[in-house]
Amino acid sequence: MELWIIYALLSAVFAALVAIFGKIGLQNIDSTLATTIRAFVMALFLLFVSLSLGKFGYLNTIKNKVLFFIILSGISGALSWLFYFFALKTGVASGVAALDRLSVVFVVVFSILFLGEKLTLFTAAGALLITAGAILMTIKR
Repeated sequence: MELWIIYALLSAVFAALVAIFGKIGLQNIDSTLATTIRAFVMALFLLFVSLSLGKFGYLNTIKNKVLFFIILSGISGALSWLFYFFALKTGVASGVAALDRLSVVFVVVFSILFLGEKLTLFTAAGALLITAGAILMTIKR
């Protein structure tokens, strides 16, 4: 198995734990404050990891255009977390997570529009199945 697949699966496991720990942690606390605390903890953790691995020596290699897109990515991530915790505060964790995973479908669309990636039959089918799954997981019975 390729290393990126293992990393992606670990990402999925930890993303699932975000929903579980977040839902438990959001009891009796404002979701924006909870998101801020989460971001602060993440920043400290990542700072420690980067320092431990000696990554700050690479700071001078970052070009302005790259930095601009990393900043945009950070803002997008922060907005994603805010809305995720807004939804998680009052929604069902499995439904919120299912709708959040529609990000895969949006990535397919955006990668075609902005990155020039090609839409294949398998990718289209997968995106449709993810969409159907998200809808099915949010329907109230």
